[in-house]
Amino acid sequence: MVIIIITILLTVVVMQNTDEVAFKFLFARFYLSKLVMLLAAAFIGFLVGVLIARPGKPRYVPGQSEDSDPNKKELNTLSDEDRDYIS
Repeated sequence: MVIIIITILLTVVVMQNTDEVAFKFLFARFYLSKLVMLLAAAFIGFLVGVLIARPGKPRYVPGQSEDSDPNKKELNTLSDEDRDYIS
């Protein structure tokens, strides 16, 4: 729902800024629509956000020990006597 609202707001802002303006980049001057520049800034911002968040990357949770990592294989440290007692 939040993504839909952000997309609608971005579309409204972009469509209100369609006039052409001059942009200076180093020694060159470009005449571009504000629409193109806003879309480029939004796209670059999205890419930076994805690269920073990196979906699927394991994250550190404060207070979580390294031993509770679900990807690690647990070592079986129980003795036979302990296994008998548990079962």
